[in-house]
Amino acid sequence: MKDSTDKNSKQNVKDSIQEDMNQDNDLSSNESTSNQTANKDSIEPKTDDEGSAAIDLNTELTTDEADTDEADGEEELDLVGQLQIDLANTKDTLLRKAAELENVRKRVQRERISLFEDARIQAIQEIIPIAEDMNRTLEASASTKIDDNFLQGVQMVASKFKQLFERYGVEPINQARVPFNVDFHDAMLRQPSEDPKIPSNTVLQVLESGYKIGNRVIKHAKVIVSE
Repeated sequence: MKDSTDKNSKQNVKDSIQEDMNQDNDLSSNESTSNQTANKDSIEPKTDDEGSAAIDLNTELTTDEADTDEADGEEELDLVGQLQIDLANTKDTLLRKAAELENVRKRVQRERISLFEDARIQAIQEIIPIAEDMNRTLEASASTKIDDNFLQGVQMVASKFKQLFERYGVEPINQARVPFNVDFHDAMLRQPSEDPKIPSNTVLQVLESGYKIGNRVIKHAKVIVSE
């Protein structure tokens, strides 16, 4: 009887232990299933909403990059346009400065020529009275007895003055029977003409010769004019 009881107790313990092991296996199986489910969820592809969000984000990034590129392009165009304007302004300024410099160069050249002409005319004006005195001496020698050697010397000096005037383009103003011109003549006297055919305001006689260089008068002729 006692043996039968012991066997039953042992069997009960064994069954209890087996039951506990089965429960542990069930728990392990459940945990494994949960882990597999979690891993599956992590491996599963994204849903449509998540994909749409990613596509929208990529689209926004692409749009922002395009806007940035467009803005950079506009800035480059503005910079190129400004540089072209600056270049045109600089070129215009340089051309103006070059024109001003050329005008200054021409003005200085004209002033130098004018200064040279003024100096030459002033020198000739100083010489003219001496040359005229020589000519008057020669005119007076025609009615006065003068030593021949002295007369030859005067003639030689008068000839040198004449050559000097010719070299520098000095022309005498000593013509009579020409219309009176205030640019060339100084009227010292007005008188009736002996010849009725001579019109009024005509040079009858040149009292003192005048001189000119080209169109520039350096001394007016002193004349008698008809009434």
